[in-house]
Amino acid sequence: MKSYNIHLIRHGETLEAKKGAYIGTTDVPLSQEGIDNLQRLDDICKYPFAQALFTSPLKRCKQTCEILYPNLKPIVIDQLSECCFGEWENKTAEQLKGDADFDKWLAGDTSVKPPRGESSADFTRRICLIFESIVAGLIKTGTTECAIVTHGGVIMTLLSVYGLPQAKPFDWVMENGCGYSIRINPMLWQRDKVSEVYRQIPIIPDDLQNEPEYDDYDIERDVYEDYDPEKDGWQSLKTDNENT
Repeated sequence: MKSYNIHLIRHGETLEAKKGAYIGTTDVPLSQEGIDNLQRLDDICKYPFAQALFTSPLKRCKQTCEILYPNLKPIVIDQLSECCFGEWENKTAEQLKGDADFDKWLAGDTSVKPPRGESSADFTRRICLIFESIVAGLIKTGTTECAIVTHGGVIMTLLSVYGLPQAKPFDWVMENGCGYSIRINPMLWQRDKVSEVYRQIPIIPDDLQNEPEYDDYDIERDVYEDYDPEKDGWQSLKTDNENT
């Protein structure tokens, strides 16, 4: 039975995040250092082959796509955005120290959410709905290799929900420009909604011998050009978040 590989990649570094600020839906670009680091990783290692590319709509993700997958046109999906931190956006933990709700939220209290922001439950529901829709689209079109460029919080949450081995979100933490490859077996997915986490990204040179190349595939890279997302795919799953 055919399996489906999904490569989850965190965007490059931003100046604001390096300062320790909470940057969720704030639309900041990559820093120059972030751009340089991505290009260095791409030169030294290798990012996985992809037939289709999905991305968060935020600049830092779209810029990462342009650097790592310049020959693929990304499909922009709003629901792949990072969690909205509301009034905590652009503030550091030091600036929020003493805020009772922030302290509870930081301790993992899921009943608390940032003022005018998104709760952990709503965030998880949003990204799980869209991820399952993406998987359904891949299986329907027979697309066995795709990359998703998104945010650290999105990747950690998805892996904690669907990944094997099972682990908590912060066990899946990754650096900017890095991520994980997962493999989906349709039978296991249909039965248990689980996936195998089988390697880290990017791929070090010693592990490249079994990597597929574009020339190994007969299909066009723009396989989704004629795919109607409103009728058949992931974008039909709209999640209106009034807090964002």
